[in-house]
Amino acid sequence: MFSPSALSAVLLIFPAGMALAATMDLLTMTIPNRLCAALAVGYFILAAILGVPMQGVLFNISCGAAVLILTFGLFSLGWIGGGDAKLAAATALWLGWNPLLDYSLSAAMCGGALTLALLLGRRVGLPSWMTKRDWIARLHNPTSGVPYGIALAAAGIMIYPQTQVWQLLAAR
Repeated sequence: MFSPSALSAVLLIFPAGMALAATMDLLTMTIPNRLCAALAVGYFILAAILGVPMQGVLFNISCGAAVLILTFGLFSLGWIGGGDAKLAAATALWLGWNPLLDYSLSAAMCGGALTLALLLGRRVGLPSWMTKRDWIARLHNPTSGVPYGIALAAAGIMIYPQTQVWQLLAAR
């Protein structure tokens, strides 16, 4: 049985990983492979601790695998980054099929808002002190992409309470 403080800590594993992925993407336009791998491993560890039935784990594995295949197709077309593809798959592993549509729509809305904000911000000149910050200059550069991991992470955090893992933890 988890103590209330241990329960709180366990509930934060996924949101903390998502926040770190968003921050890394914002600052470096890169989501490290080890972070996506850690999120996937974290799911398996937590599922084992909580006693998620094997059918539920396999259900979520199939979701993560399907998202990985889809997003790597998008990556091969140059539409998204490789880190975004891996983050989306790791997130889908945690979420499973049931909230996947909500996640996809939330990510699209967050990504659209982020893209519009960047496009508008790129039309405005930056103060000189901001141009000295590499990550700000990179975001402001019209030839750079959009750190879509921010949108993926925000959507994942929003949908997290709908997951089997969250519900099992909340029931304890």
